[in-house]
Amino acid sequence: MRFFEFGIENPKTLLMFHCALEPWWAFEGAASACAEDYHVILSVADGHDESGSEFTTVEDYAEKTVAWLKDHGITKLDIAYGVSMGGSALMHLLATEQISVGKAVIDAGITPYPYPRWICRIIAKKDLATMSFACRNRGVMEAAMPPERWTPEGEDPTEHYDRVWAFLQDHMTDTTIYNVFWSANNYAMPDPMPELGTKMEYWYGENEKKARRANIAYAKKAFPGITLREFPGLEHGELVMMFPDRFHQEILRFENESP
Repeated sequence: MRFFEFGIENPKTLLMFHCALEPWWAFEGAASACAEDYHVILSVADGHDESGSEFTTVEDYAEKTVAWLKDHGITKLDIAYGVSMGGSALMHLLATEQISVGKAVIDAGITPYPYPRWICRIIAKKDLATMSFACRNRGVMEAAMPPERWTPEGEDPTEHYDRVWAFLQDHMTDTTIYNVFWSANNYAMPDPMPELGTKMEYWYGENEKKARRANIAYAKKAFPGITLREFPGLEHGELVMMFPDRFHQEILRFENESP
């Protein structure tokens, strides 16, 4: 794992958990924008840190992050954010009360399946086959995520996708892909859930609303009082990766709302 800090001089803290199968630098724009107001800690999971590591579990991602925070004297977070698989890590962190968090944003966070284990294994193997194929075939990747939509403003689409493609070929192994999909859909949550004092929002793009239906239902049951926020016209993870300034403003809005 690796940790990148931005805006260290700021007193308020913002922890960011990224999504799976994306390079850490896809979130650098959002982290840099938020560094105007926060000390941002971008936690980069194993398998994504460009060090030859392999992703293991969502639980491990959360626990290693908390250990790093406490080793660096951070015992309370003003805001924590996690997208997709990173949202899974954040939900596990919150539910297991590993560190105090004032407010939390679960952005399209993936929640545990309710199915028997053997069905979950079949789904995970299907996910591995699908995503491994996509990660090894640039045409498939570009069809699923068109460069004209998924290139940050000011960057050249071809150069940006060259970097993403190189990251996938050099660092995204089948072991990491399988473990990401298995763990993000089957991580442990306490039963019964504790009562938390953290104010929470669940974000999702309008275009992924149907895909997130079960995740939203789980989050509402697990975290009573969580507020839903839909972003018109957006896809999964698009806000944080493509619109860093708007992401920053949404974090500020949430942080400035009454507890």
